[in-house]
Amino acid sequence: MAIESAEPTTALISNDIVVFGLIAATLGLIFWLASGPTPFWKKFFSWVPALLLCYFVPALYNTIGLIDGENSALYNPIASRILLPAALVLLTLSIDLKAILKLGPKLLFVFCAGTLGVVLGAIVSFQLMEWVWPAAVAGDTWKGMAALSGSWIGGGANMVAIREIYQVDATLFGQFAVVDVAIASTLMATLLFLANRAQQIDARSGADTSAIDEMRERISAYEAANARIPTLTDLMVIIGWAFGIVALAHAIASPLSAWFGAHMEWASRFSLDSPFVWVIVLSTLGGLTLSFTRVRRLENAGASRIGTVFLYFLIACIGMQMHFLRLFDRLELILIGAIWMSVHVAVIWYAARLVKAPLFYFAVGSQGNVGAAASAPIVAAAFHPTLAPVGVLLGTVGYATGTLVAYGTGQILRIMAGQ
Repeated sequence: MAIESAEPTTALISNDIVVFGLIAATLGLIFWLASGPTPFWKKFFSWVPALLLCYFVPALYNTIGLIDGENSALYNPIASRILLPAALVLLTLSIDLKAILKLGPKLLFVFCAGTLGVVLGAIVSFQLMEWVWPAAVAGDTWKGMAALSGSWIGGGANMVAIREIYQVDATLFGQFAVVDVAIASTLMATLLFLANRAQQIDARSGADTSAIDEMRERISAYEAANARIPTLTDLMVIIGWAFGIVALAHAIASPLSAWFGAHMEWASRFSLDSPFVWVIVLSTLGGLTLSFTRVRRLENAGASRIGTVFLYFLIACIGMQMHFLRLFDRLELILIGAIWMSVHVAVIWYAARLVKAPLFYFAVGSQGNVGAAASAPIVAAAFHPTLAPVGVLLGTVGYATGTLVAYGTGQILRIMAGQ
């Protein structure tokens, strides 16, 4: 039976099952083109991230009246209440804390400094703009900044989670998605450029690179011993764990949020009376708990890849709710993002210089936050192909901490905004 829209619609396609098929076909086409079937598309996607098209093409469908994303049931409850928490489970169950600790205290120090830089960047950019351009941070801008902090500490799933927690308007969310892609892509391009000059930079700074050589050998051995082609059983078990944890989270979230709402007067201020907040928290905790068990081995069969598939469907469903032509109404948000990222870079660069860390630590520590597991491996591999999993490890830590830290950042911004 078709999923009916919540309200009457004048869109050309009103059946959500048909809309779902359209979105799936669109994502498939985007990723096929991104694989570079011709030189033109290979060059095109070297400049235009596939992620941006996954957001903007559904927005275009909504803008021209092909679909009615605002009244579709695909986003809520299917994408936001089911696929989002499932993605969080699968993106966090692969975390190997022991392996991360073996990478050395310098790398962890630089990575944590990057997280601190994102938080401080949000505060500094908000305060500076409030002094020189108050209109730029007026109203609910702080909510969009909170969502963006989720992306720059964790990833897309964390950004969407914060978007739901703080109920960020779809258009404002889309505007900050533009900031995310524009600023983060510029940073990654800069880091890739510097990677080709790593030896000269490390020699000039006197950095100790011996730990990187040891990491290369250890990671190569682990990859060779554990990588496998997923079986049908692997895939079914992955899906079972993901949606099983999501179901448990929903079962606990409703009574738990009701208890907080009834017994804690301050609960509403921190959104602890919202079932969705607890679904996100419990799903993340569920994934982290699994990371300490043998279930973590499912990552060798591609657990995080399935989680990423859920995430891209989620991103497309968010794009469905946005009117494309309103995206560029507030270009001042790009300035906020530029100031914000400058603070992040300054903090992590100072931290790296403080402990004489090699450029690799600075680059992967930054992308472990800003790009998470999506782009941190790309930057890591630019230094050496065997180092790509280091980016994945740090990126998954960002997934685990992104929602919580971004939530706290949002509370700070809310206070600064006087709300």
